[in-house]
Amino acid sequence: MNQELVRELTTYLTDFISDQRLQRIDEILEKRTNYVTVVLEDLHKAHNANAVLRSCEGFGVQDIHIIENENEFDEAGTVSIGAHQWLTLHRYNTPKHDNLGECFSKLRKEGYKIIATTPHEKDSNINELNLDNKIALVFGTELNGVSEHVKEQADGFVKIPMYGFSESFNISVSAAVCLYELTTRLRNSEKTIALDEEFKEEIRYQWIKQTIKAGDQIVNKYLSEKG
Repeated sequence: MNQELVRELTTYLTDFISDQRLQRIDEILEKRTNYVTVVLEDLHKAHNANAVLRSCEGFGVQDIHIIENENEFDEAGTVSIGAHQWLTLHRYNTPKHDNLGECFSKLRKEGYKIIATTPHEKDSNINELNLDNKIALVFGTELNGVSEHVKEQADGFVKIPMYGFSESFNISVSAAVCLYELTTRLRNSEKTIALDEEFKEEIRYQWIKQTIKAGDQIVNKYLSEKG
């Protein structure tokens, strides 16, 4: 959909939403970022996967990249409490295809460094991660962590410092800790981390539409009458 039509539809839909709700959407949108993005590789436990989405939404991280080589990702679980509808999900699930390679290639073209979350001999603590470049944090399966393919392709590795007998957190906790650390540092810095204006307009349109009861039907009727 071209930007002119996005703006036209957004203007039309604002008649169906309260000023208070529209203000809330705009306030949240201004704090959204894709300077940090999350990559989920073959998660198979819906409970943990959706908890990660909830953390992403809560910390204002808009884009999530989902690699489904072995396990299908179900974003509609109750743990997310609808968080997935406010996020932009990119799914890579072509059968017999290098979905991970496709995902990483796309992210690198967009200026991201691929950082795998796993203990590694060349890793650094999450609080020490250099934020000069956009960051794509990769999380692997609950049992085995990220795959060897990820380790081979990653630009770097991070871990969460541990001070107890446990060697690691589960993935949902790890994602929440990492996102809190990185988004807090970025929001306290002078970096420009907001979404670009074109993407922001698209997200605003989608959020307004899904806030309105029967939003899709209202849009379809408008377009059919418009010809």
